Amino acid sequence: MRDVLSQIVRWWEAGERFGLATVVGTFRSAPRPPGAAMAVLAQEAVGSVSGGCVEGAVYELAQDVVADGRPVLQRYGVSDDDAFSVGLTCGGIIDIFVEPVSREVYPELGEIAASIEKRQPVAVATILSGPGRTGTRRVIWPDRASGTLGSARLDDAVDDDVRGMLAQGLTGIRRYGAQGERRLDDLQVFVQSFAPAPRMLVFGAIDFAASVARIGKFLGYHVVVCDARPVFATGKRFPEADEVVVKWPHDYLTSTTVDERTVICVLTHDPKFDVPLLEVALRTPAAYVGAMGSRRTHEDRLVRLREAGLTPAELDRLRSPIGLDLGARTPEETAVSIAAELIQLRWGGSGRPLTATEGRIHGE
Repeated sequence: MRDVLSQIVRWWEAGERFGLATVVGTFRSAPRPPGAAMAVLAQEAVGSVSGGCVEGAVYELAQDVVADGRPVLQRYGVSDDDAFSVGLTCGGIIDIFVEPVSREVYPELGEIAASIEKRQPVAVATILSGPGRTGTRRVIWPDRASGTLGSARLDDAVDDDVRGMLAQGLTGIRRYGAQGERRLDDLQVFVQSFAPAPRMLVFGAIDFAASVARIGKFLGYHVVVCDARPVFATGKRFPEADEVVVKWPHDYLTSTTVDERTVICVLTHDPKFDVPLLEVALRTPAAYVGAMGSRRTHEDRLVRLREAGLTPAELDRLRSPIGLDLGARTPEETAVSIAAELIQLRWGGSGRPLTATEGRIHGE
């Protein structure tokens, strides 16, 4: 929903009634992930739920939902007789939840949008199926919640689970009994997390850093560029970065928040910067720590880090030389190789050409 949020908020504020279709489940080679959304108002549609495969059918369904006011959970895919007639030729299956939206039926939307704009974590838990509860929602923040799913016990169980998912930025379906029993599956609850964008910390204000910052922003990271040299660390040189920090890299890393989604790219090329920086970075919970340099530089760096007291397990976390082997030469190509490694590690890809692999394209 994040991709269509600005438009649907405008419709919502104007008092319009429209349909919101959200991907809530995917199987096999589904083209869009859970949380992808398309909004439909009269003859206008924004967003996408399938990259074009089933948009026409979903558009018609959204019109019907707006007309009768009842949300619908619809499956499209090879198990459906109409799968190919609506264009889902990739062989996947997608579950799409379509609901009517207006100020009256979705009063929390404005507050949700405000939280997302302020980069405050918020999640929406919606019942997809269950006796008389389809479409019921609860909005959950780390310290409060709004709305009810039907009972205090169910609300408490969902709140606990959702806050854990929100901390990790996870979106997906949870199942419960009518009173929140986790061993039952009477109710399907779709949890859409709107966590702040993960952070990419780029150290070293060099030309390669500008390209890495640009592709990091493209991938959805909140990008910070840090360097101790004020003449190089400027907003003019790094217009794609969300923040440009003038500070010794290891001092900045020690003072900032690093979590399990943070990506750290060390591009300094200078032992007096990167050794103390990596000494800190490899002891954080960061999802990725990569360092630029030749293999000779890497070996020298490892010697220095061992002397600094880092353990073999900590050193094994270091991705150096940084990036996948794409034969990259230019700053832009190098940034692509770094982005490719981030994507591979996130989703567990092999890094091989798809023509050389078999089986499903998208992993679990």
